[in-house]
Formats: sequence, C-alpha cells, structure tokens
Amino acid sequence: MMLSKRLLGILLIVLLFIICCLYLVNNFLTPVVSDSVLAGFRWGFLFILILFAISRNTLTTYILVSMLLGAEFGHQLPGIAVHLNVIGKIFLRLIKTIIAPLLFGTLVVGIAGHANLRQIGRLGWKSIIYFEVVSTIALFIGLAAINISQAGIGVNVPANIETSQVPVIQKQSWEDIILHIFPENIARSIYEGQVLQIVVFSILFGIAVALRSGRARIHPWSMIHQVEIHAHFLLWLCKYTNTRRHERNRTPNKPGNQQFS
Repeated sequence: MMLSKRLLGILLIVLLFIICCLYLVNNFLTPVVSDSVLAGFRWGFLFILILFAISRNTLTTYILVSMLLGAEFGHQLPGIAVHLNVIGKIFLRLIKTIIAPLLFGTLVVGIAGHANLRQIGRLGWKSIIYFEVVSTIALFIGLAAINISQAGIGVNVPANIETSQVPVIQKQSWEDIILHIFPENIARSIYEGQVLQIVVFSILFGIAVALRSGRARIHPWSMIHQVEIHAHFLLWLCKYTNTRRHERNRTPNKPGNQQFS
C-alpha cells in the first residue's frame, strides 16, 4: 500500500509539472498544444488524484479532490454541471436532517453522564468564554482582511438581478432576541432548523436526566442509556463511510470483540 501511494504521488507530481510547462509554453510562447490535449492531461491528473484519494481514505483528501473535480467539470462541461446541483441539495438536506437528533443525543449524554453538575457548569462557562474570545479574534481578522484586500470593489451588479426572493428581515428588540432563544414547540424548532432552541431544550433535558438519583440512572432501560444508544448510532452513521474500512483493518477479529453493525 505504501508503494502504491508513493507511485501515485510521483505520477501526480510529474503530471502537474507537465501541465504547468504546457500552460507556460502556450501563454508565453507560440501555442503548440491544443485545448483538447490540455483537457486530456487535466483529466488524467484528476483520475490519478482520485486513485490517490481512495488510497489515503481521509475526509480532507476527498474534499480537496472533489473541489478540483467540480471545478474541472464545471469548466469543461458547464451545461451539464449546472444540472448536477441536485446532488449538492440532497447532501445538504441529509446534513440538515441529522443535525437536530445529533445535537440532542450528544448534549444529553454529555450532561447526564456526569453526576457533578457544578463541574459541567464550570466547563460550560469556560467554553462560552473561549468561544467568545476566539470568535472576536476571527471577526477582527476578517475585518482586517476585507479592508486590506478591498474585495468586491469595482464589481458591477446587474440591474436585472432577481431580488424578489430575498427575505425581508424585520428588526427585533432585545426582548424578542431573548424570547427567540427558548423553544415554544420542540417539533416546530426541529422543523424550522432553530439550532439554538434545540440546544437549549437538550441542555434542560440533560440536566433533568442528570438529576435523577440512585439506580435509575444506571438501569439498562433508563433514559440516559437509550439516548446514548441513539447518539452512538448517529455518530456511527456520520463516520461510517470514512472510518469503517480503517476500523476493520485495525480491529482484530476476536471472539469477544463485537462491532456495531
């Protein structure tokens, strides 16, 4: 496997060097290579890159290869690429479907799994402070970057652009902002994708489960065990395509070793 990865890496470097040389020759010297030949080299490079991504089997590699493949496909076949946005919409819908149950399961298990709620409170305040500090630093970095680069200046917006579908945002008071944090109906919050309301409900639900005393929390059919199974299944579903093969390669097949399948 290591040899095949090394060979694929060498082929990628060689093809990338050839493509760069051909583009330099066409741009700065007499154009001697046709567009079809350049397209063939680019598709060959992408094909080797796909094989390299399969051999690596990491999510980051798949994302980078998909971005390059989408850019080449849109450049070479724009008429067909426009109609392939349905694949991206399906993916986004699946992501939105799993957000609410995954948030609920992980938060409830994380809170209810600790008997000491004070420790959870201290950890929560530290997380909030860390989030606010890092978010503020990121905002300042973005503000500095946009003011230095002046991105967007000089762009002429077409006059016939469609603006009727842009939603009108109403101004909210501080009472409306605070009231919007708490869910009126959890099913409605899940339907509308109100992530903050789902988080608040999950935190309150997790605290209620954690306050249950005695043996009820460790019973096999208790609420925390059921939610934990639910959370483990969702995490397994998210990580299945990227980690299943690695788990099979790393985990020995012992009589007492059972995998969730």
